[in-house]
Amino acid sequence: MAEYRLIGYENRKLKREDFNNDKIDAGEIGAGHTVTALYEIALTGSGGERLENLRYGDKKTAPSEPPYGEELAFLRLRYKAPDGDTSKLLERPLLRQAIIETLDKTSERYRFSAAVAAFGQQLRGGKYLEEFSYNDILSLARGARGDDQFGYRAEFIKLVQPLSSE
Repeated sequence: MAEYRLIGYENRKLKREDFNNDKIDAGEIGAGHTVTALYEIALTGSGGERLENLRYGDKKTAPSEPPYGEELAFLRLRYKAPDGDTSKLLERPLLRQAIIETLDKTSERYRFSAAVAAFGQQLRGGKYLEEFSYNDILSLARGARGDDQFGYRAEFIKLVQPLSSE
């Protein structure tokens, strides 16, 4: 992987040296809640890189030789039980084979999350969206509405509609 960017959560960015410190607030998630974190990634040599290569030092790329050759990234997540004081560490490699090449093969939840993230990015000026417009966001959200038991997705679509040209 050449580079990555966490979409949103800029106000929760944690210093590397604070990752293992249980006294540092890192954006808690309450019991029974769900959070979706989306990352924009650019694979090495994909042409999607936005940053210039570093002249000196580590380029933050995964080694291409075994045993790491199929690793895209390595996830490290700390969590505490609701009644706990000490965090526990989860570590998992994220493999290249997990990449889904086309948007239409992803889940409705993923596509809808992507529409919401794109909407937030567009409201902030759309710096990373290139040609992805409010019309594209609306189309993506409509196509991923799925089973909308409580009408939240419909409400989101109503928010986007006035900003699109449809």
